[in-house]
Amino acid sequence: MSYSDTLQQIISNRLDDAAPFALCPLDGRYVAIAKKLSPYFSDFALNENRVKVEVLWFIAMTELVNGGEVLDSFDPKDRSKVLEIAENFSLEDYFEIKKIESKTNHDVKAVEIFVRNKLTSAGLGKFGSFVHFGCTSEDITNVSYALMIKNALKRVLLPKMSKLINTLADFAIDYEDIPMMAHTHGQKATPTTVGKEFAVHVSRFKKILDSLEKVEITAKFNGATGNYSADSVAYPGENWPVIAEHFITDYVGLSFNQVTTQIEPHGYICEICDLIRAFNNVLIDFDLDIWLYVSMNYLKQIPVKGEVGSSTMPHKINPIKFENSESNVWFSNALLIALSDKLPRSRMQRDLSDSSTQRNIGLAFGYALQAISQTNSGLSKITINEDVIKKDLESSWEVLAEPIQTVMRKYGLENAYDRLKELTRGKNISKEDIQSFILSLDFLSSEDKATLLELTPSTYTGLASEIVDSMF
Repeated sequence: MSYSDTLQQIISNRLDDAAPFALCPLDGRYVAIAKKLSPYFSDFALNENRVKVEVLWFIAMTELVNGGEVLDSFDPKDRSKVLEIAENFSLEDYFEIKKIESKTNHDVKAVEIFVRNKLTSAGLGKFGSFVHFGCTSEDITNVSYALMIKNALKRVLLPKMSKLINTLADFAIDYEDIPMMAHTHGQKATPTTVGKEFAVHVSRFKKILDSLEKVEITAKFNGATGNYSADSVAYPGENWPVIAEHFITDYVGLSFNQVTTQIEPHGYICEICDLIRAFNNVLIDFDLDIWLYVSMNYLKQIPVKGEVGSSTMPHKINPIKFENSESNVWFSNALLIALSDKLPRSRMQRDLSDSSTQRNIGLAFGYALQAISQTNSGLSKITINEDVIKKDLESSWEVLAEPIQTVMRKYGLENAYDRLKELTRGKNISKEDIQSFILSLDFLSSEDKATLLELTPSTYTGLASEIVDSMF
């Protein structure tokens, strides 16, 4: 088992031990979600990334800056020793940082001291003064959060979103030709196909996912008020904006934000939050539709041996996965709105209110991930009920009032709509009623009359199947 696997197992075991006493359901009932995100948003992860940024900046200093006698004496052969401080970051290292922090009362300073101590232990103590050189705490922290968000998106959230989209795409393709009564305002409306309605959500989700994948994740590295002031005094001959950009783009792998105050203004975080919330809103819309289709018996839930739907009604199979998803969307969205509203605001060049705010990013991601996971789980247990869908269509001949009055309009009849309203509105209409009316329309061409007579609620689905085909 690799080091990272071992560490993840330790973290997971600790989460399992704490779950019965957790205040937040993401660390308790939904601990499986916490296990997926804790490597990216836990306090351990924050400190691990801070150490990584400090280490990479030290390496960058030795390679990019003409640093004078001390820094220039760094032997490139010792590069691996320095990188190991970050690569081998352990739970023991984390607790050592916490011990230092208990004295400094400053979390980033504790990381700086920790890295300095590690250099000393590696026989490189004379370079300790170049750890955190020219940096403000936010230089380290904003890069760390950017890395945490980037990796959590790439490795956890985006794949889960893609899985949901692919599942819905399978439903769309499999059922693209299955006619289904549509409902607008909760009432029967022009028929569609089952697959087309799944395809609508595929299209909505995919547009959001595409935008989310394109968000530019930015970081700053320009000192206490964003002007490279300390660096420029220490090494006035260096081009610090170029060095900082080189560090952020090539050493860290992020996009560089040149013009800032002490803090990176968090615009990309807001953009990500808004897009996840948009995805959540489509998800809750989908959950509500599926819930209604289940209640109408258009969709059947597959019984699972041993599962219980109701503690008193044995026959029930409740759509709890979609209800759970709906609930978690609300909590995710509440946090995402709070993050998106708060993070762009900071008093003058900096206040610390964003620090506590950012610590809740993992919660917002976690509730979203729980919602998506529950919907995916629910979809694995449903199938369509063709008999019920077909029966509903066969008893709904009134929906053909639309195509009939539309064909009549082609002949210049201004009262076509009113005539069909009089025939069908609020009435139980049979096949015979519709066909008798069509036969009475002597002005229709034989082709139009034949087309209308052949039309049924099940065949009146327009180009629904073709629309699905065009997507895949």
